[in-house]
Amino acid sequence: MKNILPLLAALTLSAASAHTAVSGVTPALNATVTAPKTVTLAFSEPVELRFSTFRVMAVPAGVTVAEAARRALAEKADSAALANRPASLSGAAARLALTLKPNLKSGQYVIAWKILSEDGHPVTGQSTFRVK
Repeated sequence: MKNILPLLAALTLSAASAHTAVSGVTPALNATVTAPKTVTLAFSEPVELRFSTFRVMAVPAGVTVAEAARRALAEKADSAALANRPASLSGAAARLALTLKPNLKSGQYVIAWKILSEDGHPVTGQSTFRVK
């Protein structure tokens, strides 16, 4: 019994400090696809959408994916530089589909996100795909 208590405490603490994560993205990381109509993100737990930001943008030539993601998140929701259409997001969701603008040009795109974890910490990340 003495040995089980520290183990239970450690498991409880590690679960409590876990951050919400994006558990799946479509198109998949580094996939090459025909121009998709949407991108979909799945989360490890529901996220509050009004405190979250999601952007899709073509990666400019000579720019790293990380820099492109940073730039995408800095854009306003209705920016012409974005490949996604503006979305009115509210409520909590464990899955989100973003509608993309029609006729995406061939090249690499970054899906960037900033979500607010249940414990109040912001979580940022990105994924990429390529349009044929």
